[in-house]
Amino acid sequence: MKIYTKTGDKGTTALFGGTRVPKHHLRIESYGTVDELNSWMGLIRDQEIHNHYKDIIATIQDKLFTVGAVLATDPEKMVLKNGKDRLNIEKISNADIELLEIEMDKMNEALPQMTHFILPGGHTTVSYCHIARTVCRRAERLASHLNENEPFEANVLSFINRLSDYLFVLARKLSKDLDANEIKWIPEKKD
Repeated sequence: MKIYTKTGDKGTTALFGGTRVPKHHLRIESYGTVDELNSWMGLIRDQEIHNHYKDIIATIQDKLFTVGAVLATDPEKMVLKNGKDRLNIEKISNADIELLEIEMDKMNEALPQMTHFILPGGHTTVSYCHIARTVCRRAERLASHLNENEPFEANVLSFINRLSDYLFVLARKLSKDLDANEIKWIPEKKD
């Protein structure tokens, strides 16, 4: 199979189901940002972190492909004429969202209470988590906008929302695990 098709040379691309849209379409921006997020997740997984986190991140990456598939499918063509789901894959479930919540709760048990906002940084791996978190928030904003115009499964937005929270808590936990400074934001007072 060739990677290049030349079908996008005029600035359009095909959604799953065949509908052609401009490459700057909100749907393309949404799943493209999820793809970018997945790449950052891979970079975090490649760091020297505990295997448990690597396993969870691999699971998250798999779910991000599911999210991307949902976002890449024309909602009008999601259901085939025979009534079957075009994607024919496991959707984002409540259990997928609960996994992120359970993992956050476990990590939070080992962390000091947060009393200030935290400045991103302190260690390269922690910074990767913060970058992924901000890309995740962008994906959420784009997907939320898309959902207003072309609704899709509610669990997709919930998963993206919870994932950004997970990445914040992971950054804090990795700061502790890596013995990195967690830098509090303490605003300067006006004179």
